[in-house]
Amino acid sequence: MEVPDAAPPAAADVYLEVQRSAAFQEVRSRYRRFVLPAAAGFLSWYFAYVVTATTAPDLMARPVAGAVNVAMLAGLGQFLTTFLLTWAYTRHARLRRDRAALELRWDTQELTRGTKGGVA
Repeated sequence: MEVPDAAPPAAADVYLEVQRSAAFQEVRSRYRRFVLPAAAGFLSWYFAYVVTATTAPDLMARPVAGAVNVAMLAGLGQFLTTFLLTWAYTRHARLRRDRAALELRWDTQELTRGTKGGVA
């Protein structure tokens, strides 16, 4: 009497297995270690700008050079901070996460190949 092969795992089981893996946890950890402090810093800087603009209009109206005042410099600083944060995020992703995430993706595709509900 022949014993049928065990049913292939469902794709959902493969994804859960990958999510529990040390490699996936490391990628998530690297992401969180950058994003959480960066977001907290940027939001603090933004709210400081808004609160200062509403509570200390005399300070924000103080001229710095000609028609340029503190508020204009702080507003331009907001734009500069946004671009610097975007650059830092993409650099961090490229150097610390992209390769590991791509390897996880390939491993996951290999594991789901031929599974029930996976890639055929």
